[in-house]
Amino acid sequence: MSKESIQDVVKQSLEKYFKDLGEQPPSNVYDMVISTVEKPVLEAVIARAEGNQSHAAEMLGINRNTLRKKLQQHGLL
Repeated sequence: MSKESIQDVVKQSLEKYFKDLGEQPPSNVYDMVISTVEKPVLEAVIARAEGNQSHAAEMLGINRNTLRKKLQQHGLL
């Protein structure tokens, strides 16, 4: 799946979310999206890195300690 395909899926999901809200005003959309996608991203990258957190952090472009904190927050450690 290309970067553009992922963007399209996110955009379509958000459009559906807004449609489902109807007249209700959306709130905390950014936090909702990040919390929804972060865990599967971490799971996929850790699997690709075969559990090697240093390699996974490098793939993600984040510090290893940041990765470890995020893994703990999502119950992946």
